[in-house]
Amino acid sequence: MTGKRVVLSARARRDLREATGWYRQEGREPLALRWVPAVKQALGHIGVHPNAGSPRYAIELQIEGMRCWPVKGFPYLIFYLEREHQIDVGRVLHGLRDVPTRIGETR
Repeated sequence: MTGKRVVLSARARRDLREATGWYRQEGREPLALRWVPAVKQALGHIGVHPNAGSPRYAIELQIEGMRCWPVKGFPYLIFYLEREHQIDVGRVLHGLRDVPTRIGETR
């Protein structure tokens, strides 16, 4: 099944680098090696099934069309918007942190 192209924002790429670095440092290489494929799987799923994500934070933050999808086996959520020809990923955040505050952070 072919899906839409998934495009990561600069902030989402930075989120992923930070999480990967943390997993390498704290969880050692085996955990980081599980993290990367889990993220790729989640991004692939979003590209094929964009409506499967939860609109929970879209309602809370009043960001029309925003959805989130979990990274299986990890406490991270991928936040994205479906566009006509692609999926725009805005953030990748730890789901147990203050998501409403962090979603709008630019640094």
